[in-house]
Amino acid sequence: PVASDLPMIDTVIVEVPNPGHPYGVRGVGETSICPPLAAIANAVSAAAGVRLTDLPMRPARILDALEEQANEAEANETKA
Repeated sequence: PVASDLPMIDTVIVEVPNPGHPYGVRGVGETSICPPLAAIANAVSAAAGVRLTDLPMRPARILDALEEQANEAEANETKA
C-alpha cells in the first residue's frame, strides 16, 4: 500500500502544552498524521510474517519477501 491507498482521515488535534518550551508550544510537524503507514506495515508483518521496511509495499514485494523467507527456512532445514 501507498499513502494514496488510505481512506480520508479526520485528524483531531488535542493541544497539550510542551513543558520544555517557554511558551508551551510544539512544532507543527508533531501532529499525529503519519501513524497509518506504520499501522499498515505492522498489519502486513502480522498477517504475512515478514517485516517490510521499504515503501511502497506492493503485493509483488510482499510475495518476494514471503518467497525469500521460505527459501531461508528451507536452507536452515537442510543445514540441520
